[in-house]
Amino acid sequence: MSSTKDTVILINNLNTKESQKQEINILCFNITPYSQLTQFLCCSIFVFIFYLAYGYFLELIFSKPEVKPVSLYITLVQFLMTTFFSYGESLIRNPIKRKVPIKTYALLAALTVGTISFSNLALSYLNYPTQLIFKSCKLIPVMIGSIIIMGKIYGFLDYVAAVLMCVGLTMFTLADISTSPNFDFVGIVVISLALLCDAIIGNVQEKAMKTYQVSNNEVVFYSYAIASVYLVFITGIGGILWDGVVYCSETPMITYTNIFLLSLSGYMGLQAVLTLVRICGATVAVTVTTMRKALSIVISFLLFSKPFVFQYAWSGMLVVLAIYLNHYSKKNPSYVPTPILTCWYYIEAFYKSEYRHLKLKTKMYADTV
Repeated sequence: MSSTKDTVILINNLNTKESQKQEINILCFNITPYSQLTQFLCCSIFVFIFYLAYGYFLELIFSKPEVKPVSLYITLVQFLMTTFFSYGESLIRNPIKRKVPIKTYALLAALTVGTISFSNLALSYLNYPTQLIFKSCKLIPVMIGSIIIMGKIYGFLDYVAAVLMCVGLTMFTLADISTSPNFDFVGIVVISLALLCDAIIGNVQEKAMKTYQVSNNEVVFYSYAIASVYLVFITGIGGILWDGVVYCSETPMITYTNIFLLSLSGYMGLQAVLTLVRICGATVAVTVTTMRKALSIVISFLLFSKPFVFQYAWSGMLVVLAIYLNHYSKKNPSYVPTPILTCWYYIEAFYKSEYRHLKLKTKMYADTV
């Protein structure tokens, strides 16, 4: 009798754990009872709303020339608010218990400071569409680093995507130079550094989360909390901390409200993307975020007065096509178009026949001599 009772309890516990694993939340709302299509639509709407708002406030705050000297201070406030949001989420859901070694978080925090600080600073030199196009091209530094450091071999479509991204970036930058009288090449260097940090941070985060089985919220909380400590030290030593306080005190309500909305929209958008990845996979999530970036560029041209040339459109399309090819290659890593394969086989057969013919002639000449 006791054994039957134990068995019933065990089954109930397993069912409880299974239901907990399958529970899907977005911004503390449980969307588990709804169909997958409804879940996808909810996540996509949240991604569009919050990331479009994030792009708007990002350009509104950092595109002003006077923000350039105090951009690190504003980034510090943004980090502190993101840390607060992450901690608040842990109070609503589950308390944060650190599993990853602190040295790993120290590295993640340094990379987080690099990618976001450089991205924010780049807006003082570049148009927001150009900055966004560069941020979409993480594939290039990732491929270079993987080939040099890990000796990784990529497929045909990956190389085609990298070439298309390089061409699209170049043409988009040339369009920015021709239409922006205040264009500064320093912006290209700054956004490239942000792109490099962004490429590295993804690999470190993925390795930490797979090794230690940690939640997204834990990674965000400790990364941004330690990064805030770094920024306090950096801004304090350089005098930027006081300059930033003085700058923001001129219009404190407007400035800090905009930073708050920037931080909130960025954090909410990130949570929506993570939920979308869990529901539909990374490929669908990337497709949605790519469409959001395209819409952000359109809205940027509409809301912020900047000249438009058609070169922006077709160079941006090249980058979008490259992103699609890159993610298609993950499903078909060995895919090569049939015409190219045919040409390759023809060249290979021609080379082998010519090599055999040359080798035969060489042997005949040697025998004659």
